[in-house]
Amino acid sequence: MKMTKPEILRLDSQQADFSEQLDKLLAWESVSNKEVNRTVEDILERVKAEGDAAVVEFTNRFDRLSVSSMQELEFSQHDLQQALDNLPEDQHKALTVAAQRVRDYHQRQKGESWQYQEADGTLLGQKVTPMDKAGLYVPGGKASYPSSVLMNAIPAHVAGVEELIMVVPTPDGEVNQLVLAAAALAGVSRAFAIGGAQAVAALAYGTETIPKVDKIVGPGNIFVATAKRAVYGTVGIDMIAGPSEILVICDGQTDPDWIAMDLFSQAEHDEDAQPILISPDAEFLDKVSASIDKLLPTMEREAIISRSLADRAALIKVADLEEAAKVNNRIAPEHLELSVADPQALLPLIKHAGAIFMGRYTAEALGDYCAGPNHVLPTSGTARFSSPLGVYDFQKRSSLIMFSEDGASEMGKVASVLARGESLTAHARSAEYRIKK
Repeated sequence: MKMTKPEILRLDSQQADFSEQLDKLLAWESVSNKEVNRTVEDILERVKAEGDAAVVEFTNRFDRLSVSSMQELEFSQHDLQQALDNLPEDQHKALTVAAQRVRDYHQRQKGESWQYQEADGTLLGQKVTPMDKAGLYVPGGKASYPSSVLMNAIPAHVAGVEELIMVVPTPDGEVNQLVLAAAALAGVSRAFAIGGAQAVAALAYGTETIPKVDKIVGPGNIFVATAKRAVYGTVGIDMIAGPSEILVICDGQTDPDWIAMDLFSQAEHDEDAQPILISPDAEFLDKVSASIDKLLPTMEREAIISRSLADRAALIKVADLEEAAKVNNRIAPEHLELSVADPQALLPLIKHAGAIFMGRYTAEALGDYCAGPNHVLPTSGTARFSSPLGVYDFQKRSSLIMFSEDGASEMGKVASVLARGESLTAHARSAEYRIKK
């Protein structure tokens, strides 16, 4: 059946209601609804109380399996290594190259401990230590994501996390060997064929088989996102991720077919993904629109892309590239492509974006797999205050304070005045005991 061409929203920054229309386009409530919340709360409570038994029950129900114990749901290290060893040569090479590039980039993010000493001998500093255990959630529903394994596990491994626990759903028992191979390459300690809210609960609370972790990272569906939000505080989480987003700023000189396919690359994730193109060249927007109409019928995921384009895409005309940067900063997209002649000149104007892809040859897709920087990025405007997943997400910082006798005496006087100003007498007297007579 021939599909109807999607009607893509056209906006002009000069139109009177541009701000209102942009707000409407960007509106997204990622989590959650009452029914989902009730379901997730029940799963969390059951897993917390019943451990392995509840995880097995929910996994059998939701993934259509028929296992009787958690042992049947755990992959051995032999399973992971065998998956890597048995990969076709091209996949093995591609996965190895990607893993090494991700590792090389993240090695440069490692925080280091430091100390300094003041003139009176007082020592101050910061001690950086890794978390003990991290939980890695890998999606396994509509598609499998070995790239997600690399992006979540390698920063944790580089940070020095001792134990990496991976969970990945296997609906109907379908196991993706590329995912297991990526786990072997990335240094995953243990891996389980479980997903959904029950997997998040198992990682957050621990069961007889699955260790309780310190932090849970990785994307998932609305049940996973809701569960992560619910267990935050018991464990750390990376973020609550919404649908994928791409914003392209183009000066009108890039091949319009390239730009159309860049927009498709994120639209094909799911129907709620958001592709946006901004350009000062109205004629170029028309050319990209024509490319979309031409290329869309050739896409395997045409129906998903078409829905994304119709519901959440926009082609935006602006006065110039400076205004394009301002619109970007308001949107704060997950992925930003600067498909312009001089991206370095435009870069200082960009304040908010999860990842910035610079130049006509830098397709966002390269960042998803093998550029090196992390593809776990803030969505839904949270790039205004959030950063990509990195080594720093798996390290903790402890302050170091060691006063000398003279330093304790002098700073004790300061602390005493401030503490008594707050009517905290014990604080004041504790500091005053160290003041030299």
